Amino acid sequence: MKKIKLIAKFSAILALTAASLGLFSCTKDGKKSISTLPGTENEPGWKLNAANPITFDWYINFSWFSRHWGDSKVSKYITEKTGVNVNFIVPAGNEAEKLNTMIAGDALPDLITLGWFEGQVPMMIDSGLVYSLDELAEAYDPYFFKVANPDKLGWYRQEDGHVYGYPNASYTPSDYEKYKGKLTSNETFLVRKDLYEELGSPDMTTPEGFLEALRMAKKKFPTVNGTPLIPFGTAEFTDVGNSQLQTVLSHFLAINPEQDGKFEDANLGLTENPEYVRWLKMFRQAHEEGLIPTDIFVDKRSQIEEKAAQGRYFCMLYMNWDMQAPQNALYARDPNSIYVAVDGPKNTHADSPKLAGGSIAGWTVTLISKKCKDKARAIQFLTYLISEEGQMDTNFGIPGETYNMVDGIPTLLPEIKDLDSTDKNKQETEIGLLFTYWMLMDTAWQAQWGVEYAPSLEQPQLWTCPYVHSYAVYDGLTLPIGSDEDLIYQEIQRRWGKDLSNLIRAKSEAEFDTILSEFNKYKKTRGIDKIQLLQTELMQKNKAKLAR
Repeated sequence: MKKIKLIAKFSAILALTAASLGLFSCTKDGKKSISTLPGTENEPGWKLNAANPITFDWYINFSWFSRHWGDSKVSKYITEKTGVNVNFIVPAGNEAEKLNTMIAGDALPDLITLGWFEGQVPMMIDSGLVYSLDELAEAYDPYFFKVANPDKLGWYRQEDGHVYGYPNASYTPSDYEKYKGKLTSNETFLVRKDLYEELGSPDMTTPEGFLEALRMAKKKFPTVNGTPLIPFGTAEFTDVGNSQLQTVLSHFLAINPEQDGKFEDANLGLTENPEYVRWLKMFRQAHEEGLIPTDIFVDKRSQIEEKAAQGRYFCMLYMNWDMQAPQNALYARDPNSIYVAVDGPKNTHADSPKLAGGSIAGWTVTLISKKCKDKARAIQFLTYLISEEGQMDTNFGIPGETYNMVDGIPTLLPEIKDLDSTDKNKQETEIGLLFTYWMLMDTAWQAQWGVEYAPSLEQPQLWTCPYVHSYAVYDGLTLPIGSDEDLIYQEIQRRWGKDLSNLIRAKSEAEFDTILSEFNKYKKTRGIDKIQLLQTELMQKNKAKLAR
């Protein structure tokens, strides 16, 4: 009896001690077990618990994601280091249907990664289905606050004061200062190198020079490999317009999105801007002269890329990173026939372009579900992944085995570098570095080391470096879904989608002026001022977030 009492007393003391130290963690069935030691401000929790294996189910809301954890050297290395194994769950078909089903059935896995812009993000937060990362960090891993970027936390802080998701590929205003001259943009004006040089590298920064270059190209190079040359190409037209001829063109013209303290939406507000209108009139003139074919209004991305791979465009206003496949095909045939970036449209003051780099919102956010089998280990694993050690591991891999430090710079071993350039699929499957596991990648951090591009892709990327600009305060000015402003915005966008192509196809400048005037009257009558007022309020909230 005395022995039993001693055991009971010892158990009680152990329970109290464990509770005070935060050693308890909840399992899926709600029972408590002594399993996870909490981290401290100076010691990350993952290091204290590496000897205890755990497997997290991690949902990736992209049906195209096909990588596995445990096959590659890097994933094995991370599991050995942290004790964490990962079971990726990927939707087989429609992403929204899969995620909505899990939400409705209260069956979310441990971790969830999805685009920050997806409607399920606020849905999960508002429904109380995910933990706030800051509260988990305070309880189980204060080291999180040492490695988490305060600007990103401020950006994603909700009205209740908590942060529920952490982004990848996010660029803060401080990143733009810290890595100035090393960040790139995907916004480019591209010309086919050999044709452009044969024409004497004409100045295409003015509407007059641009138009004349198209004329010269068509006259000197009527066909390319037996098919008609296309003097100008751009992204596909949609029912709401053309991204390159709206937002991207405004960035080349260095048009400030903020006019007199009000936000001017690039999709709808530029139609009264004289700098923008003069370039639209040039495109109208080019179409009238047969320098812009009618195909431009119907071609989809696959058709555009096919024509680009054939080198049929003389010049393009296009996202250069979307040109990877065409550029590689052209380079393989003739390195001199690739597309290179040059100075494109400029405003009347010849100001340098202000090209958009990565946004502070990033690409995806990762959340921890309240169904998580071990919330303490989950926040500790997230802390590891966003730390510099985690970034080194997921980007460069294993020291001495996949990379070495050379003059303070992590440098991939030649055989690893060759494998990535010749068979990227094999590299990601067998080795697993260069952000094969991109869920929490910090691409701004990566820029400090410099990115080595293939010869076919390098020039357009590096050309943008001096012109990269942060548009953080204008990110995410999304109108509340279903609100009056949202419905009005959609109506005006659909009208603009029709009118933009009609403006370029107008048979005369007078017809152009009539179409534009009618659109401006329509957007005013429909309520563009109401939209601008709300977007300006959202912009001011962004400024307050970034000032924290």
